[in-house]
Amino acid sequence: MLPIRTRSIFRSRWIALLWAAGIIWTAVEFAGGQPKNDTAANASSNDDVAATQAAMNALGIQ
Repeated sequence: MLPIRTRSIFRSRWIALLWAAGIIWTAVEFAGGQPKNDTAANASSNDDVAATQAAMNALGIQ
């Protein structure tokens, strides 16, 4: 499991900080950072919004 016994992790502040940093690093790697800004996806999203608005206008919904 862990290469170090869990009791000895919290005996030293530095080891505890390294352990916590490893947990945070693992979480960031697993969940990912900020999403990438994809201009192609934004363009298609804007087209979808425009098409939806045009359809609503054609039905007389505002």
